[in-house]
Amino acid sequence: MSSDPRKAQFEQQKLNKRLRRQVGEAIADFNMIEEGDKVMVCLSGGKDSFTMLDILRQLQAKAPVNFELVAVNLDQKQPDFPADVLPDFLRVEGVPFHIIEQDTYSVVKRVVPEGKTMCSLCSRLRRGSLYTYAAEQGFTKIALGHHRDDLLATFFLNLFHHAKLSGMPPKLRSDDGKHIVIRPLAYCAEADIAAYAEARQFPIIPCNLCGSQENLQRKQVRLMMDAWEKQWPGRLETMARALGDVRPSQLSDHKLFDFLHLSQAESTVVAAPCDTPDRHAWLAGDSEASRPFEIPVVLHA
Repeated sequence: MSSDPRKAQFEQQKLNKRLRRQVGEAIADFNMIEEGDKVMVCLSGGKDSFTMLDILRQLQAKAPVNFELVAVNLDQKQPDFPADVLPDFLRVEGVPFHIIEQDTYSVVKRVVPEGKTMCSLCSRLRRGSLYTYAAEQGFTKIALGHHRDDLLATFFLNLFHHAKLSGMPPKLRSDDGKHIVIRPLAYCAEADIAAYAEARQFPIIPCNLCGSQENLQRKQVRLMMDAWEKQWPGRLETMARALGDVRPSQLSDHKLFDFLHLSQAESTVVAAPCDTPDRHAWLAGDSEASRPFEIPVVLHA
């Protein structure tokens, strides 16, 4: 931010407006929040969840629908966790909240070998605790603080390590079908969120459980993304827009697009479903596949 107070205030207002617009667009595009929703805002104490809560409260005041916001934090009993920071902040702000106390830290430390990544198990345990509480309290939506850059990083992780084009959707139904999870920051850049959190002076709580694991695959992907953005400003935004412009006919997933029955004339059916070619017949060395093609001869009168 600028050292000039007036310019700094102007920049802060502009940033606030941009984040409100982006969150509002994401909510509208994916129908994230509906009339009468009871939204559980998962508050970890990091910059993302603080910003998400703050922007949602601003939008709530002028939203076209009525909905309820409740901040929920999971106290995982990490060593030196400042248990009073979030309750004190939320009371001052007048935000309804609840703190879930569950010692997932000890479970993770006991199960995961030293030096191994803790994120996967920690995430599953945390998700289970939050989902259970949401079901008990009748929440209709669960809001998570993942932002645009998180969505992109997940896409690249799946591309590089799992050979699939998939990512982190802005809205999803949980695997058990009982919960709708929303990510209102899906259009927001992490740099904007960091600047906003700093300007608002949120009481950020660092994660001591996995923050020191520097070799995480996600961090390596983020380094790659940051390098791209530094060399080609705007590239991350371009890639983020691409996640919303998927064209199955321009890819190679025959389960997603019917290449099998594609023909020059749209009305022409090339083959019935039962005539699906045996893919093994196209393998090298197969007796059927090794037969020469017969070139049809067209006779003209």
